[in-house]
Amino acid sequence: MSLTEIIRSVLISVSTNKFRVFLTSLGIIVGAFTIILVIGIGKGSEAAVAEQFGNLNAGTVMVSPGRAMGGPGASAQSDKLDEDDLELIRECSSVEGATMIINGNATITYYNTSYSTMVAGAMADYLVLNNLELACGTNVTEEDSDKRNKVAIIGSDIAEMFFGEDKTLALGQTISINSKKYEVIGVLEYLGDTAGGFSPDESVIVPYTVAEKYVIGERTRPTITAVAVDLDSVDSALEEITAALTVNHADTIDNFQIRDQGSMLEAAQESSKTMTTLLVSVAAVVLLVAGIGIMNVMFVSVKERTREIGILKAIGARKRDILLQFLFEAVLLSTVGGIIGGILSYIAIPFLGFLEITVLPSLNGAVLAVVFSAVTGTFFGYYPAAKAAALKPIDALRYD
Repeated sequence: MSLTEIIRSVLISVSTNKFRVFLTSLGIIVGAFTIILVIGIGKGSEAAVAEQFGNLNAGTVMVSPGRAMGGPGASAQSDKLDEDDLELIRECSSVEGATMIINGNATITYYNTSYSTMVAGAMADYLVLNNLELACGTNVTEEDSDKRNKVAIIGSDIAEMFFGEDKTLALGQTISINSKKYEVIGVLEYLGDTAGGFSPDESVIVPYTVAEKYVIGERTRPTITAVAVDLDSVDSALEEITAALTVNHADTIDNFQIRDQGSMLEAAQESSKTMTTLLVSVAAVVLLVAGIGIMNVMFVSVKERTREIGILKAIGARKRDILLQFLFEAVLLSTVGGIIGGILSYIAIPFLGFLEITVLPSLNGAVLAVVFSAVTGTFFGYYPAAKAAALKPIDALRYD
């Protein structure tokens, strides 16, 4: 038999059993669909992680207190960062600048509209060291902190909620934070998702001492953001910051988390990749089950066409021809299933956007899904095809 005749025979067989073909390919379709979406979601997650850390300088080092160890009094105090620690860190030769921040939840009110969100107590250099920009207005100053002026910088989303799209309308207005009045002196530029649980778009920034006294309280645990002189100085900055903290926290230095942006980003991306790998493995299991289904259907097909196989062999068909005929059929079912699954996944992507799931489709994901589908069909279709090719003509013709 020529290759053309073999392919024609496969197409005839497929066209005469459309419903069975659909059921056989369904598992492959679902598996390919899942693989493409999972890879796309994984890439979307990695991009989101990179975006979340995008507001930090490349040489940013985050210093945060861990859990208090030992007794409830002295140990908790020794684990708390303060302005003495900040000054010691600022004096490090590998550190270009450092600032301290505290944050907590509060209720923001403007006339009859209230919103519960995060309020941050920040110093004058906080915006610069965290790459935050003002859309309009001015920054808080050291004088605001020294005099405990009740002024506030609001996030882009807060400004839009209270004052509409024109953010300049917020300037000079008075909002209430936990029932105390504050003058809006600035609005932050829209940033998007960020890392660390603090979203500037939905938050309010007030002078550090004001937040400490009126909003959050003195029992909060501050964090310090330091910026290395350059990328080559990050490692030495980590060492110097650790040494600086040891001056006041020799007994509890191990309780502090001192991490640079690169290690935090790498850890977050590794976590995202691990989850993606796990989900791809689940999709691979779906394809494996689908492959077993193809094998079962091919065995049924061999049984149903035993007499046909005998006739083909009687008129001169070779063992190789029979093998290729059934193998091509299995590969066709799986490959077409993979292609259909790929098409459906791309159709589903816009709908996932309504669920706020970020999917970044990739050519590699689509190719992987189709290739995996084809390999599945080849692997699980070979044995039934070999069984069909091994049938003796006389036995096949006698089969009832």
